[in-house]
Amino acid sequence: MLHYILQIIAFQVVSLLVYDLFLKRETFFNYNRIYLMGTAVLSFVLPFIKLETIKSVVPEDFVVVLPEVIIGKITPITKLDAQIAMQSGVVLEEPSILLWQIIFFTGTIVSTVFFLFKILKLYRLKSNNPKRWQGDVLIVKLLKSSAAFSFFNTVFLGEKISENEQPTILKHELVHVKQWHSLDLLVCEVMRIILWFNPLVYMYQSRIKVLHEYIADDIAVKQNGEKSYYQELLNQVFETQNLSFTNTFFKSSLIKKRIVMLQKSKSKHIKLLKYAFLIPVIFGMLFYTSCVEEIVDKQDVQELNLDEFSYSMIMDSKMSDETKVIHDSYEEFLKSNKDYVSWAIIDKEKKIVNYTVHHKNEAVPEGYTEATISAPDGRSYISYMNFNYFDSNSFDIIKEEKIYDQKSEVPYAVIENPPTFEECKDLPFTEKKKCTSNKVAMFVNKNFNTDLAIQLGLAGRQRISVGFKIGTDGKVHSVISRAPHPELEDEAKRVINMLPDFIPGEKDGKKVDVTYGLPIVFQVGSDSKKKN
Repeated sequence: MLHYILQIIAFQVVSLLVYDLFLKRETFFNYNRIYLMGTAVLSFVLPFIKLETIKSVVPEDFVVVLPEVIIGKITPITKLDAQIAMQSGVVLEEPSILLWQIIFFTGTIVSTVFFLFKILKLYRLKSNNPKRWQGDVLIVKLLKSSAAFSFFNTVFLGEKISENEQPTILKHELVHVKQWHSLDLLVCEVMRIILWFNPLVYMYQSRIKVLHEYIADDIAVKQNGEKSYYQELLNQVFETQNLSFTNTFFKSSLIKKRIVMLQKSKSKHIKLLKYAFLIPVIFGMLFYTSCVEEIVDKQDVQELNLDEFSYSMIMDSKMSDETKVIHDSYEEFLKSNKDYVSWAIIDKEKKIVNYTVHHKNEAVPEGYTEATISAPDGRSYISYMNFNYFDSNSFDIIKEEKIYDQKSEVPYAVIENPPTFEECKDLPFTEKKKCTSNKVAMFVNKNFNTDLAIQLGLAGRQRISVGFKIGTDGKVHSVISRAPHPELEDEAKRVINMLPDFIPGEKDGKKVDVTYGLPIVFQVGSDSKKKN
């Protein structure tokens, strides 16, 4: 969600810069209105658009998540702990609500309340004052007021406005009504509710309101004549209602701008080419949303070992008491944590089903089908099963087909020849994968300086997330890491950079870069501290 919001803000920043630098001073008022409203709406839509044609232009980056490397002894959450937690009604891992999410939704609720208050205020003005219809437009006479504004098909005119001024002001407000300017401002209000903290949405609304006045002035001056219209603008500054989604006739901060724009010569048609600046902006956004995947932190909220929820069952056999404990914790975890899914790997020859838990963004092997497992308590979770290897009718579940998108995220199995070491190259695919993972794990275990954590005064379980790339030359490149301390990050980079050369990975007979993710976990205990 945070990534989506940042994309909206980035697109709005660029769009407003283009408007202020190249379009703001032109007299193409209606085109500018389309530009501002179009980019405002596009900023919310573009992050969801991912074009396959753009993806195909960018070299594919194959990602392999290696098994977690455990250095030393880790104190796990035991099955007995899981059983006690389940019996006591305690959920082992509940998704935490981050502080920024609390602030975000609190602000959204407050903004919604303010918006409803303004709607109520407008309704009271409409109900408590005399009104009359003029064609399809409702004219509301505001008692003891000199305000003038409109909202959709309703025009509010203060009774203190002189009889001579009312026709000019009414013609101006009717332009707002006929061109549905209130709809633009209502869209801006919705943006203000959703992104209340974003100053750009307020800038959008401000620029839109100015454009509305330019459009209405441009049409009204043709009907009244320039001299008469200027006199009306300069005659007096009327009081205004503080309603951000209404079009107000008189606003002191805008009068000078409106007169300057009325006196300005019409822009030449050649300057319409300036709108072409929007093309690279949109293309750049599409390129980003189509090619850059959101980085998701796969670290468990409470550092739970997902292997604790893994178990196997022989088909058509009764679940043992020990397996049932794991199964119950497995189901409770999945039902309580929507960021995780299960994989049910069916081995038809051995008549065994292996159940494991994975993050929802982890690449699912090709040929697996998504299924929704519904529980008697009304909750459910997602499971992926290789139904093509087994008769799916024997499972009492709700199945939903999912088309696997090979281009957006390619699993390890799709790479015909993944990177490996010389001693592993002649093994079958599955064994080759295990051999490579074991070699990497052994190397890290041997070379990682765990005493560094003790020297830094750290305690408890330490988790380091490392990312690196095996290039077409077989060498390690682009090592990045994240750890509880910068020195641990540097140590992880040092060890990974020391890895021996790989045999490069191949896809479709061509050498490819392969990106790896490697979690490293070790525990600093009190015994280690005393020893140090």
